[in-house]
Amino acid sequence: MDALTLLHQRSSMGKLMGPAPSPEQMEAIYRAALRAPDHKELRPWRFIEFTGEGLERLGELFAEAEYREDPSIEDAALDAARKKPLRAPMIIAVIAKVTPDVEKVPKIEQVISAGCAGHAILLAAHALGLGAMWRSGKYAFDPTVRKGLGLEEEDELIAFLYLGQLGGRHKPIAEHRISDFVERWT
Repeated sequence: MDALTLLHQRSSMGKLMGPAPSPEQMEAIYRAALRAPDHKELRPWRFIEFTGEGLERLGELFAEAEYREDPSIEDAALDAARKKPLRAPMIIAVIAKVTPDVEKVPKIEQVISAGCAGHAILLAAHALGLGAMWRSGKYAFDPTVRKGLGLEEEDELIAFLYLGQLGGRHKPIAEHRISDFVERWT
C-alpha cells in the first residue's frame, strides 16, 4: 500500500477479533510509532500492551475506577466495565512520558508527540491489514487507572488503541470538503 493510499483510506474499526497481531506485526507497528516527531529526542512515549489475562487485569482496573467513583454502583455496571477491554484481542495504552521544564519543549509538545506515535500505530496497523480503534473516554483521565498503570503526575494517558483482525464490514469513509478546514493566506 502506498503512503497516500494509506493516509486517505485509514479508518477506525470498532469490531475486532482474534488473533492478536503477531510479534512480527507488532515490531513493525512499534518501529512506526518510534518515528513520531520528537523535538530534542526526548522520546516522550511509553506503551503498555495488553493481551490475554492482561486485558482482564485492565478490565478489573476499569471496574475499580467505577467503584471508587461510586461505591453504590450496581454489579451489572461493574461487569460492563470489566468487559470493555475484551472488545479486542490487544490494547495498547499510549502514554506521554512527560519530562517537565525542558527548554523549548513544553508539555503540550511532548503530549502531541505521543499522540503522533499513537497515530503511527493506527496507520501501521492499517497498512498491515489489521483493524484498529482509538479510544479514550473517562478511563484515560481517571486517577485510579492512571495510578494502576504507573503514570507519574506529569504524564498523560493519550489513548487506548484497540487492535485485532477485522471483525466486521468497513463503514464508508466520510468525504470532507477541504475548503471547510483550510484557510489560505496568500
